[in-house]
Amino acid sequence: MKKTRKVILFYNPNSGNGMFKNNLDDIIARFQEADLMVVPLRASGDRIFDYLAELDKDTYQEEYAGIIAAGGDGTLNVCVNAMVENGIDLPLAVFPAGTANDFASYFEIPTNLDGMIEIALSGNTTKADVGVVNGHYFINVAAIGQVVDVSQKTDPTLKNSIGILAYYLKGLSEVPTLKPVPVTLTTPERVYREKMYFMVVMNGRSAGGFRKISPDSEINDGMLDVLLFRKIPPLEMPSFFMRVLHGTHPESKYVLHFKTSKLLLESKEDLPTDIDGEHGKKLPLDFTMLPGRLRVATREMNMGIGSKDPQKEQEE
Repeated sequence: MKKTRKVILFYNPNSGNGMFKNNLDDIIARFQEADLMVVPLRASGDRIFDYLAELDKDTYQEEYAGIIAAGGDGTLNVCVNAMVENGIDLPLAVFPAGTANDFASYFEIPTNLDGMIEIALSGNTTKADVGVVNGHYFINVAAIGQVVDVSQKTDPTLKNSIGILAYYLKGLSEVPTLKPVPVTLTTPERVYREKMYFMVVMNGRSAGGFRKISPDSEINDGMLDVLLFRKIPPLEMPSFFMRVLHGTHPESKYVLHFKTSKLLLESKEDLPTDIDGEHGKKLPLDFTMLPGRLRVATREMNMGIGSKDPQKEQEE
């Protein structure tokens, strides 16, 4: 008798105004039609870590077809950290329902449920890098400075009601208080000593709803994209803000932009940090990259959740 394989659905019940909680039965039905059993895990506590830790590392790929992370970038970050820490290599489908959904936007994952499920079952994946900072993993962005903790300060109710605009409004409110902070950036190529307003270390291209914050980033090139924002004269702030919206700011004299495989960030100041929209580690920050660590379900052809398991394919 053919054994039905499982799919782990790690979902945030509060994301997307309860989209996944309200549609859980429909999701289960769609996967059952594809001969896949959904194992729902609510995003709370260490549940996903504990669940993945208990999987048999020799046989889990025969039992499980993939993992779905349903929620915002913060939910996805928790899921990826649990996967990497436990050595789990399964196709990962992203069901975006957060405010910005920066990682999902890179892969052009649709925001409607039918589109998400279609891609998850397509059998297609694309490799994606995973960033590492002080032993913690991130999939999209690590941000440092006086305005990059905007998502942490933005009222959740406001975020759910007006979405990305909430980030913009909060960010603009921080501008009058900005002060340049001395930092040292050490890479294998050179050492930079700068005074910055804030900076981002990117794996993807967008952050906090700014779709072109790092327009040249490639999520599977094995490199970190670093953008440091220097002191900007107040009169030039509005025009610079427009450059950021259009993705032309990397060429500005007010931006230090480079790619590297390793980075050490140091400062005497205690700066706020943010990893994929959540509170980050304290400085100093030591960055590296895990090239191609994830297999993300996309429209591109490879192996995804809807595929047969590797061992059975070889036997056939």
